[in-house]
Amino acid sequence: MFERPASGENAVLVQLDFGEGDFAERLSEFNLLVGSAGAKSLAVVSGKRQRPDPALFAGKGKVTEIGDAVRLHEADVVLFNHELSPGQQRNLEKTLACRVVDRSSLILDIFALRAKSHEGKLQVELAQLQHLATRLVRGWTHLERQKGGIGLRGPGEKQLETDRRLLGKRVALLKDRLKQLERQRAVRRRARTRSEVLAVSLVGYTNAGKSTLFNALTRAGAYAADQLFATLDTTSRRVFVEGAGSIVLSDTVGFIRDLPHALVAAFQATLEETAQADLLLHVVDSASPDRDQQIHAVGAVLNEIGALGVAQITVWNKIDLTAASAAIERDDCGNISAVRLSAHSGAGMALLRDVLAEVAGLHHDLPAAAA
Repeated sequence: MFERPASGENAVLVQLDFGEGDFAERLSEFNLLVGSAGAKSLAVVSGKRQRPDPALFAGKGKVTEIGDAVRLHEADVVLFNHELSPGQQRNLEKTLACRVVDRSSLILDIFALRAKSHEGKLQVELAQLQHLATRLVRGWTHLERQKGGIGLRGPGEKQLETDRRLLGKRVALLKDRLKQLERQRAVRRRARTRSEVLAVSLVGYTNAGKSTLFNALTRAGAYAADQLFATLDTTSRRVFVEGAGSIVLSDTVGFIRDLPHALVAAFQATLEETAQADLLLHVVDSASPDRDQQIHAVGAVLNEIGALGVAQITVWNKIDLTAASAAIERDDCGNISAVRLSAHSGAGMALLRDVLAEVAGLHHDLPAAAA
């Protein structure tokens, strides 16, 4: 069958409106995802439906329109901003005679491009295998070569059975390696707990400016770019805060709406660092028209990893792009609820350091994160 897209390929994008709203914002984000994967959008096919078509997702008439766009633009791949079932994907590829990739697979591809650390690469590969194992529309015999011949086909064994067996062996190996890395991380976490150092994690929607804020606070030089999922590997640094001493600040992977469950599961160990933090700084792109939906999406992932109960302060970032001024916001009880700043221009960064100093001294009195 078809391979998933390589960078630089020409794509036809498909997004249908099922009445969930925010169509323009979702399409804009989809274009960013496509660009982050290295593909070039040549055409967008859209339309309204009450519900997905069971066989082709988009329906026969719309699929004909997609096929016309593929032939007109000589596209290499069709990218759906939706989750496709294995049957729908197979039917579409057969009908269109073209590779078809859904939203989850596209996000997984971007993660594969971005992963730099050994652990990050293992997590991404595990997520890809777990996601695609439900489909097995592509061959897995390349795993046999990676394993040096382990799992050779027995007499009379079908190819699909061989593929499943090889896949299962690889998944088990990846899980074992990741468990070893998690045990090492747990040892480091216990040592940090004994030293009573405040642990602060930056969380937020992808491209909200977490890495830029992390660099502004730590001068660590973490990779930051105006693209989705610029940071995958969790980075931690000790930061000296005047009046409070040292804290440990961690930069984490950005979240996104409809994040593939396989990806959350594979990154569970890394994301548990977030759940173990004393404080979450929820970085929000205050200039985004879609910020309310982005906040909701982050909350959904935090709930899935068991971090929704961790104390949380909102950081309204990118005020240089809005009319807002730098300030600290407090609730009716006088507890800090938010900070307005610009990590890019530096406005409000001194206020954030004041907030961290206050939290470091009184973190046991922090308000619980809102559901």
